[in-house]
Parts: sequence; C-alpha cells; structure tokens
Amino acid sequence: MISGPLADAWINWKRHPISDLDYRNQAMAEFNNSGALVLRGFFSSDFISRVVAESVARQGEAFYANSTHNVYLTPQDSQFSDDHAFNRQLVSSKGLIADDQISVDSPLRDVYEDDRFRTFLCAVLAVEAVYPYADSFSSINVHYAPRGRELGWHFDNSSFAVTTLLQQPKSGGIFEYVPEVRDSDTGEMAFDRVDAVLNGAENISQLNFDPGDLVLFRGRNALHRVTPTEGSVTRVLAVFAYNDEPGVGLSRSALKTFYGRTN
Repeated sequence: MISGPLADAWINWKRHPISDLDYRNQAMAEFNNSGALVLRGFFSSDFISRVVAESVARQGEAFYANSTHNVYLTPQDSQFSDDHAFNRQLVSSKGLIADDQISVDSPLRDVYEDDRFRTFLCAVLAVEAVYPYADSFSSINVHYAPRGRELGWHFDNSSFAVTTLLQQPKSGGIFEYVPEVRDSDTGEMAFDRVDAVLNGAENISQLNFDPGDLVLFRGRNALHRVTPTEGSVTRVLAVFAYNDEPGVGLSRSALKTFYGRTN
C-alpha cells in the first residue's frame, strides 16, 4: 500500500528534494547554463521495473510512422530545392503509444499529475504553470526504438522536453545534439549550420543518461537526434509533455502524423 501522495513511492526524494528552494535554484542554474539537465537516479527502482513491465507489454500497440521529415518538422517548401536545408528529408522510425493507452494506475500518471513535480518543473523552467495537452494523446507517451529504429535530426516545436529512459539498448540509441543552432524567436532558420550538421561538419555533443534519470532539455534551438538502436534490446523512453499555456492540443493532421489516428 502506497501511503501519502502516489508519487512518494516513485521518486527518490532523499537524493532529489525537489520541494527544497536551494535544490530548485541549483537545478535551474544548471539548466539555464547548458540547456540540459540530467538528474541521476531520480526515479526509484520500483518505478523503473513496473513501468518497463507495463510498457513492454504494450509495445505491440505502438504506432510506427512511415514517413520522413525535415529538421523543422514542417511541410516541404517548393521555393527551395530538394537538397536545400529546409527540404532535406530525415528518417524517424521509432514507435510510440499515446496517453490514452497509458493505464490509469501507471506510475507515469502518478508522477505526471503530482503537484510537487509540476511545481519543481515550473521553477526550473521559469514558467508560472505547466498544463497537460488538451488532446487525449500527447501528455504522456512511451517511445520504442527496437533494432535499427531511430529519431532523425530535428528542432522541437515546444520550448522544453521532460523525459526518462526506461530501458537501455545494448548499443546505439545515443542522444546527440548541437546547441544553439538557430534562433526561433527571431525566425533565424540557420540553413548553413543545418547543412553543416547534416553533412557531419559540426562538432556533435552527446547527452548521456541511464534508466531512471530525469532529463530536461531545451530543443527548440538545439538540433538533436537519437541514433539507431543496435542489438536485440529495445530502447524505451517515457515523455512527460506539458505546455506553459492551457488548452493547447495538436491539430488533427499532427495527431494523424504522430499517432496514426485522431480519436
């Protein structure tokens, strides 16, 4: 029996006192300095074992998109050539299950809905509040990358991502990124630097994390990808997706692209 708030059993509160002001300020400073924050051993071993078990059991329900995309996650533009940075096509072949496929008693939902966890995120992200997605698909997702599956180079549309790795592959599945490639606030698309990254002419950084670590990443201006999984063990990752404004949901076309369905 879990006493108190449900998330008490799933977060390592002694190692990560997320309600403590000094701890929050330290985490915020690190995140602001690098655009990435890895909190080692944030989740308990019970959290990992239970979520891995329930996620592996539902892997057969995952939707695998059969399409390519540009780094901006937008439609191609005919004013540019096919080999222009804006139109160059990348492969993302991972699968996922949507929020409405996550069980009501999942530890993922306990954490996602915990007020202390949300308050901590607000402090680190310097936002007043975080809200779930208005659609029934996008708030919590589990991503699967079996052998050969990958996430191609892209910029995020959202200002931040909150994730935890659940299962590490034998090799591959490496998170690679190049910080501050573009400036989305000014509309700077950084075509030359995008080409340089795609051509292998830029220095690439890696963000290393293990199952149970909590990862916050600013991906709107940082170009990033996950390399193909190698070996027989599927890479499994959970995404806690929030917005800093209420009532935000994906369009029907985006739902169809990411989830293969609209209801």
